[in-house]
Amino acid sequence: MISYEPFFNTLKAKNITTYYLINQYGFSKGTLDRLKQGRNINISTLDYLCELLECEPTDIIQYTP
Repeated sequence: MISYEPFFNTLKAKNITTYYLINQYGFSKGTLDRLKQGRNINISTLDYLCELLECEPTDIIQYTP
């Protein structure tokens, strides 16, 4: 199972709000909603988030068998 809990922890650690992501970076509300609901995102979104937050994929997603 994929969890996006690390994403929200990374945002908190970097003092970035979801409001800021949407309004300053033009991040999609729909994609943010997908993350909140634990639904799938594509690799390009993961890549964009890693670039934006200057982090690794493990700072965005966590896999639990």
